[in-house]
Amino acid sequence: MAPKHHPTPLSGGLRSALNKELGKARAMTTVLAQRSAELRTEGEKLIRQADNLLVESWNERMWADGEPIDPSPTIDQAINGGYPWLEIECSRCKTRRDVDLAVLRHPPTTFVHDLASRLRCSKCAKANRRPAATLLQLAPRRSHADPET
Repeated sequence: MAPKHHPTPLSGGLRSALNKELGKARAMTTVLAQRSAELRTEGEKLIRQADNLLVESWNERMWADGEPIDPSPTIDQAINGGYPWLEIECSRCKTRRDVDLAVLRHPPTTFVHDLASRLRCSKCAKANRRPAATLLQLAPRRSHADPET
């Protein structure tokens, strides 16, 4: 939208009318900016709620089917939905760990089920074995202590 150009009128009556219209336009910009901020806040809440429901749905499907489900939420959606922890289990030694999704070196658009082949058990790595991890579920908080501590 092109900016409006208001030429300054020469007569006094037209100048006061122009000032009145400019005052209305300035007031309208404030109202529109406030409404935009309100709608943006409402939209962010709805997106957060949608991400939360997506993660809960994926967790239920994981529990029912017992394997990584495609499609899964992205790392960004899981964190935004309030589930920043991924519970995994080593397929060899059955050690359970929690992985903080926020510190992973993966793009936030990476799907959670794609992490199954990339995550490895640190306990088995010390024994020169690198079995893949089994994804269990996304969690809102950490539930297992770190085995190294």
